[in-house]
Amino acid sequence: MSPAPPDIALIIPARNEELSLPGVLGNVPPEITRVVVVDNGSTDGTAQVAALWGAQVVGEPVPGYGRACLAGLASLGRNPPAIVAFVDGDGSDDLASLPGLIAPVAAGERDFMLGRRVPVERAALSFQQRFGHWLATGLIRLFWRHRYRDLGPMRVIRWTDLERLAMADRAFGWTVEMQVRAVKQGLRIEERDVPYHRRSAGTSKISRTIGGTVKAGNTILWVIGREVVQGLRQKQRRELPSGTAIVAGPH
Repeated sequence: MSPAPPDIALIIPARNEELSLPGVLGNVPPEITRVVVVDNGSTDGTAQVAALWGAQVVGEPVPGYGRACLAGLASLGRNPPAIVAFVDGDGSDDLASLPGLIAPVAAGERDFMLGRRVPVERAALSFQQRFGHWLATGLIRLFWRHRYRDLGPMRVIRWTDLERLAMADRAFGWTVEMQVRAVKQGLRIEERDVPYHRRSAGTSKISRTIGGTVKAGNTILWVIGREVVQGLRQKQRRELPSGTAIVAGPH
């Protein structure tokens, strides 16, 4: 008798994505057993469309990518799945590639799988996005000696490993926080190329606006800096003689 397939939940943060969601939800692969759409302060019919397609709808009225992801995870907390996957709700992710990321985690060969976006047309990724991801992944390689190639939204991770990461960022630093902490926790990580499209409908809230790009970039850099400082503090604690207290400086 073959073992039962794992319970896999898909979290889709969505803000004003009523036009793109049908294409996303219509292409969810059969490996997914639960779909959670987090309505992140939408002013359109995002929640209604998600419900019509059979998704569990979770409301998070305060905008923020990390807030939306955390709200989705909180909704799963009482009955957690074995594996959690994430994709965006704008139709840019190729969900046909998701089973290829799920399989190594389900088989116990990897702990954390990421889709490295390969644009099917150059305009799918803006110059600001390309530069920001190059800078962020370069800093991760500098400080933690791990070579990521992207900060893409399509990712798959085991629930127990995600709990170890103690995710906290509520804004645009969510993806980089997860990737840095996965390295710090020693997870088995792999990136695979996945096709990446222009959003299927609606307008970008971050990457296609100057203000959004600057804000996201600053947040990503702040998260990396915070993780570096935390790592230094943890190293200092390990190196202190047993029983020595660390006295906090003035605030």
